[in-house]
Parts: sequence; C-alpha cells; structure tokens
Amino acid sequence: MLALQIPSASAATNLSLGAGADGSSKASGTSYGNVIDGNASTYWSPSGSTGTVSVKWSSATTVSSAVIKQASGGGSISGWQLKNHDTGSVLASGSSAPSTINFSSASLKKISFVITGASGTPRIAEFETYSSGGSNPTPTTGPTSGPTAGPTGNPGTPTGAWPSSTGSVSISGTVNVPSFLDGGMKTYCCIGDGGQGESQDPMFKIANGGTLQNVILGSPAGDGVHCEGTCTLRNVWWNDIGEDAATFKQTNGGTSYVIGGGARNGSDKTFQHNGNGTVNISGFYLKGSGKLYRGCGNCTTSHTRHARIDNVLVDDIDMLAGINSNWNDTATITRVVVIGSATICGKYKGVPKGSGDPDYLGEGWNDANCKVNRSDVTFR
Repeated sequence: MLALQIPSASAATNLSLGAGADGSSKASGTSYGNVIDGNASTYWSPSGSTGTVSVKWSSATTVSSAVIKQASGGGSISGWQLKNHDTGSVLASGSSAPSTINFSSASLKKISFVITGASGTPRIAEFETYSSGGSNPTPTTGPTSGPTAGPTGNPGTPTGAWPSSTGSVSISGTVNVPSFLDGGMKTYCCIGDGGQGESQDPMFKIANGGTLQNVILGSPAGDGVHCEGTCTLRNVWWNDIGEDAATFKQTNGGTSYVIGGGARNGSDKTFQHNGNGTVNISGFYLKGSGKLYRGCGNCTTSHTRHARIDNVLVDDIDMLAGINSNWNDTATITRVVVIGSATICGKYKGVPKGSGDPDYLGEGWNDANCKVNRSDVTFR
C-alpha cells in the first residue's frame, strides 16, 4: 500500500506538493513527478549517473531549505548542486549525499537539484522544499478526516461531500496545461454534449509531467481530461463524467496520480488507461458510474497496465477496476468502501483493435492479477 505523506500540523509546509516538476533526463520507468508526490515508494532517476530534477511553480515562491530523500538501491551521490534555475546561481553544493539543505532565502519560480557525480544511477524519491525551517519535518502517513480543498499530498478520507465552487470560468475549447494549473476551485464550463461519443475533445489536455489541481469540471465536459504522458490530478472534481473523466495515454512506463477529488453521473468508465505504466488513485469519491478504472481492452497497442487503488469511496457503481489478465495487468486494491454492490476486480481477455469487445472472464480476489483481500473492502 502506498503511503502519501504530508507535514504534520506543527511542521512546515512542503511547497513541492503543489508544484510541477521537470528535469534533464529520466530513466525508463521513472518520472519527474515522482519527486513531488509525497510518496517515498516512487522515485526519479536520471538516464545515467548524472542529471537534473527541478521543482517549479507558476509564480515566484520563497524557498530557504530543501530535503532530498533517496530511494534504496540507487547509486551513491558524490557531487551535487542546488540551483536557482531562474538566475543560474548555486544556492548550495556538496560532495556527499545530502539530506536537509539550508541556504539563504530566495524568491524563485524553479529550483533544480543537479547531480554532478555518482557511483551509479541515483534514485531520488522526494525533493521537498520549504519557505522556512531547515530540519526534516515529521510526516504523518495516516489519512486526515474529511476531504481537502488544497493542494496537499494526502487527500484525506473521502466522505461523499461535494466541494463548493468559488466561481466560474467559461471556455469554448480545450485548455492546454503545459506544466501546472491550479483552478482555485472554480468551475470550468463547458464543451461537448455530455454523451458517450468518442470524438469529443477533452476539456483539459495535460502535457507529460504536468499537474492539474483544484478544479471543478462543469457539465458537459467533453472527453474530460487527457493526460498525454504521466500526470497528476489533485483535488479535481467532475460534476458529470460524460464520456470519460480522464484518459491516461502515458507510454514511458511511469506513474500517473489521481489524488483526492471526485466524480459523478457517469454511465461507463471514469478513468480510462490507454497507455502503459501505472495509474494510482487515492482518496477519491465516485457516485454513479460503470467503472472507476478500466485498462483498455481493445486499443491500438496491447500494453501491460497496472492500477493502484487505495482509500476510495464508491456509491452506485458496477465495477471498481477492470483489467486484462491475458496481458498481465494488475490491480492492487486497499481500503475501499462500497455503498451498494459492485464487482471489485473484473478480469477481461483483451483483444487487438478492431476485433470487437473484450470477453469478460469473471471477478478475481487475491490472485496474480487482482491483488485485493476481502478484508480490504467494506460494503455498506
């Protein structure tokens, strides 16, 4: 089970949790976004022994300390620099693996951790940033009560409560998100016809490594959100799912995250996984839909796909996760509350594109594809 982390109430706020990320290169199966997801189980690695990973904001942010957390199994860092990307100035440097890095307070839009030497390929699990302090804050790993409205790493336990909109944004076409968009809990509306037509445009198109957060999608929302690569959807709410709430197209083997938020009024799939890698869904609320997650069973490329679903509340749905067991898909499912009845992990036989619909093979429990115990699911 993945544990997302947030600072305790008495600790400083990790500014990276609401930011974007990029870098110079990344090893196969890793993602820049892994260093800002609050999850020490995921990591970024450069394509070789040296490289850069950066945290970035849409506006100038004051930072005076950073915490670098490494994942086990990587190369040992023998040289590094922390840079103000805006000016190119070196904020701090060292010749051994850093942990907490203190430096003179700087207002910047992008900060970079540059690995200049290592014994192998390093693994950076978290790149935390703070406006003050300088000590490694004490994290909490358990869920907080109630839904959160801010850009936090831990989404809290979903209750079924729906957020209030702070205003409206009128759009007439797809909104492109090259790296980061915080909607301030405004309702974006509207495109499409609210139906199941496959040709509808998405309301948001997120570039690889991008983040969309604190947004309510009005109705109709076209084809929802398209993630062109790995992405993070944090505290995003769909008033009406329409065709799909979000489609994940990543082909780099990385992980996309749905953290908090909710969706309602769907007739088929909520999260459609067309690419490869992993989709991680946590703290999510779903009301009235066919499936929470579906790995595509008849797309152009027959990828192996993985889903991790934790700490979700679903009400009036048919199936939690649909996977293709013949392509070695997996669904790892923990801490689920179901109002009503639903199939938890449905297994299908995926087929080549143009060969019709996949055959349904039945429900799985605690097996090679459906990694879920009955004790992890509560029916109400």
